[in-house]
Amino acid sequence: MKTENATPTDTVGGTGNGTPAPPDRHHDRARRADRADLVAAAAGVLLVTAAVVVGHVIQNRDGSLRAQWPPLLASWDPHLGPGTPAALTMAVLVVAYGPPLAARLPWRGLLAAAWAGSTAWVFSMALIDGWHRGVAKRLTTKHEYLRVIDRFEDIPATLRDFTNHIVIGEPGNWPAHVAGHPPGATLTFVWLDRIGLGGGAWAAVFCVVVGSSGVLAALITVRVLAGERLARRAAPFLVLAPAAVWAGVSADGYFAAVAAWSVALLALAATRRVRFPAVAAVGGGLLFGWTCYLSYGLGLMAAVLLAVPALARTARPVPLFLFGALVVPVAFTLAGFNWWTAYHLLVERYYQGAGGVRPYGYWVWANLACATLAAGLAAVAGLRRSAVAAPGAVRALRGGPPAASPEGRLALLVLAALAALLAADLSGMSKAETERIWQPFLLWLLPATALLPRRGVRWWLAASAVPALLINHLLWTGW
Repeated sequence: MKTENATPTDTVGGTGNGTPAPPDRHHDRARRADRADLVAAAAGVLLVTAAVVVGHVIQNRDGSLRAQWPPLLASWDPHLGPGTPAALTMAVLVVAYGPPLAARLPWRGLLAAAWAGSTAWVFSMALIDGWHRGVAKRLTTKHEYLRVIDRFEDIPATLRDFTNHIVIGEPGNWPAHVAGHPPGATLTFVWLDRIGLGGGAWAAVFCVVVGSSGVLAALITVRVLAGERLARRAAPFLVLAPAAVWAGVSADGYFAAVAAWSVALLALAATRRVRFPAVAAVGGGLLFGWTCYLSYGLGLMAAVLLAVPALARTARPVPLFLFGALVVPVAFTLAGFNWWTAYHLLVERYYQGAGGVRPYGYWVWANLACATLAAGLAAVAGLRRSAVAAPGAVRALRGGPPAASPEGRLALLVLAALAALLAADLSGMSKAETERIWQPFLLWLLPATALLPRRGVRWWLAASAVPALLINHLLWTGW
């Protein structure tokens, strides 16, 4: 199957030997694809602009959006910080040297560089707000998990009593983030505290370092399902992800990494690219089970997980994966926490607060503007190419010749994540704050950038980094 970026113009000068290509249909097709990419990016800009303009009109009229600078949960606050020089330096270095380094480094070296680069990018963005406001105190506000650490002195008793404090009006109701997530999220920070890593600074470092490892999981998954070439091309975009604005510092970055490693382990098991595929399958299941007890909405990651055995064309690891996925739910249920009861109480709590006021008619499309800002314009253009490549890939997976190309397999993986994101959007349980909440889904949109032609890669990287830098310097992004 041919895709738009698998053309003779994808190399310098237009042909494989560097000489100018004749103005044939392949060249014309590539030029049309490039124009379509720009149109897709322009549509993303228009969507964001409309969300800003319409959002400010609604917010100024009646305040129902509950966001000072819609569509983002943010307020106008132009500022510089100690992270400014580092963030600018990181952006310049990745734009200038990221693509050639990603192409030339040994694979393990690339993974190490990607994790280090992502961690540095997220930390530098957080430090634009300063160490105290941007890092150390970010997870200690009245809404956050660290405010209730002392209430988990007896963990089994707290789990049995957890659902009694979700709804507003109950005695000792949980803060917003604790009530809005299963207890696995809070227990993470309880356990950090018990091993001597208590307080906001350690919690922030944990979330950034672990969260940045999600880049490695995405690269490994793309490599085993769609080939190393596409994984290398996606690497700079994963490192320089605009979502870093909200990943530093947020527990949602940690959630994204746990979910991503679940996908990666299943992919390794399905392709048998690991020494013990059975162990990888069970491990992936364990992580997915834990993911579902970090955030209620992350059960939707099942869409991405289902794509893995379909792309690998095997169901062999699925029973072991499902076995592993049952362990965490069984453990929490035996400990006295009922996930379904808690979820229904959360829905009640959600509509008691801002969720009951925010208009669905605005947020159902403005959420996508938030996703555009957090994923970047390069991901938007990559999604367009994914949509074009998908039909041929589906036909190939159903048995028709030719076999699905690497680009086609990557397109289907990306579109599975998009399907999960859209389901979350339509649910009505994600009205606003999706630039932060949807990080586990947004991570899997970024590999679509590998489908973009190499000749414009630095411009696309800049188009991702510059808006993120502007947002972090002009707005105070809350949470």
